[in-house]
Amino acid sequence: MIKVFLGGSRKMGRLSQMVIERIDNIIANGYLILLSDANGADKAIQKYLAERNYRNVLLFCMHDMCRNNVGNWETRNVRSSRRKKDFNYYSTKDILMGEEANYGFMMWDGKSKGTLNSILNLCEQNKKVLVYFSPTKSFYTIEDKQHISKLLEHCMPDFLRKFDRVLEIDPRIYMQQKQLHLAQ
Repeated sequence: MIKVFLGGSRKMGRLSQMVIERIDNIIANGYLILLSDANGADKAIQKYLAERNYRNVLLFCMHDMCRNNVGNWETRNVRSSRRKKDFNYYSTKDILMGEEANYGFMMWDGKSKGTLNSILNLCEQNKKVLVYFSPTKSFYTIEDKQHISKLLEHCMPDFLRKFDRVLEIDPRIYMQQKQLHLAQ
């Protein structure tokens, strides 16, 4: 069964009509949707799927506590050894969803490091990601690290510096290219 990791930025609480049309395609194909319990885009997706009465959803939550489960879907409780509920704590489940998914569909505001990290993780696993980039209301298909570079060209420089500091963007995107040049 094809599994699609849907996710997005916490500051994106509404789904555009273009995003809804893509989600409707996923529903029409009967794909299993892997979804988080976060507020923002994840909760908006949950609400839409519940309105459509779509049951083929697996909701990922940390430990035994789901922050949101609008559709009362089956849950996967993810454990972390971290006590502090920070970026690294919650990214544990995002990493697992990326590993289990065949594809990703992310709604990104150009500011969320968590959503960008999920895009990077999927790309590093050679999985295609469709990204709805809300600042330009555009879709980007990410198939490799060059596509991520093109997407990042649309981000504000301050955010790029933050992403590089927290997510180590440069080594993750350009390491493979540097290794290729060294091997020649």
